[in-house]
Amino acid sequence: MSTQVVVVGSGYAGAGAVKAFEDEVGEGEAELTWISEHDYHLVLHEVHRAIRNPAVEDKITIPVDEIKSPESDFVKGRVVDVDTEDRVVETDDGTTVDYDYLLLGVGSTTAFFGIEGLKEHAHQLKGLDDAKAIHEDVREAAADATRSDPAEVIVGGAGLSGIQTAGEIAEYRDKHRAPLEIKLVEGLDEVFPGNDPQIQGALRQRLEDADVEILTGDFISEADEDAVYLGGGEDEEPEELGYDVLIWTGGITGQPEIENVELDKDERSHRVHAGSDFATSDDRVFAIGDTALVEQGDDDVAPPTAQAAWQAAEVAGANLARAARGAPLRSWTHEDKGTVISVGEEAVAHDVMGMPIKTFGGTPAKLLKKAIATRWIAKVSSAGRGVSAFGDM
Repeated sequence: MSTQVVVVGSGYAGAGAVKAFEDEVGEGEAELTWISEHDYHLVLHEVHRAIRNPAVEDKITIPVDEIKSPESDFVKGRVVDVDTEDRVVETDDGTTVDYDYLLLGVGSTTAFFGIEGLKEHAHQLKGLDDAKAIHEDVREAAADATRSDPAEVIVGGAGLSGIQTAGEIAEYRDKHRAPLEIKLVEGLDEVFPGNDPQIQGALRQRLEDADVEILTGDFISEADEDAVYLGGGEDEEPEELGYDVLIWTGGITGQPEIENVELDKDERSHRVHAGSDFATSDDRVFAIGDTALVEQGDDDVAPPTAQAAWQAAEVAGANLARAARGAPLRSWTHEDKGTVISVGEEAVAHDVMGMPIKTFGGTPAKLLKKAIATRWIAKVSSAGRGVSAFGDM
């Protein structure tokens, strides 16, 4: 019996690793089983487009059968347990799959940081269903004929996901002349915190041009079904902001099914520690993408971005094939090729490799954003599907 290789997850890390493994593995060396709760790959960095227009679903989802080869098996199900001693993966319907080598690429879930009421009352944006649910709640709030004032939409967290979410809702408002007021709330002092002031300023300008109100400097301390509360303390009452739709994009943590897997993990986030070759504390298990904290030297780890997952997947998939044949594993080093963020129909690009201007917007940034998504879709599926999606990215 040939070596059994299992890949869990159909995000950038999982889909990319499947393609790379199939390109690397020799005939008869190993058999691949791909497990995911979805039978499609979601182009997650464009999922915010479905907030404005759910019809883009067909452009940002790619069936797994278009990605994997016919020789690879696919099992649809959410993994609920990994037994590293017996080398068995179990899904939520009781299906079990044996492995010789396993790659965990189940992504991450939203971190709510223990903020009272936030998880219970806020939308998150980790998948297609989330985007469609936000669209529906925004549409219903704007269409409420019993009210005379605009509906209030609050987006918590002004990182990449929060900025793009606010931008899409603003585009929806303008396209449909919907009575909406949009607030973007960030606890730190600037949008896109921790990044170059040049891109922060460019993003702030585009958000303000889109009539998104930006509130920085106070963290959300509590949420209930009607309002969020900013700041507050022993001698200060928190500021109350009423809302009709609340979205939280403020951070990531490990998926709950990883918590009990016998691997070395970060105690707080439960993300798996992995070397630069994606090997974990179990020499039969690899981890990649948001699932993992992938070592990059000097106590640094790879960023939890689509770009990093794309790059890593090529090496991780090849390393699965190398492990199956007993060959040395390759190390991977993340190469930052720049940042491109959309704000509705606008976009801002920063530190893009090969570009003479550090930060730019306008048509060049918009086309670059579209080209990045198109290139990825073409890579995992086909050039025709990539070209077809270009206009909606």
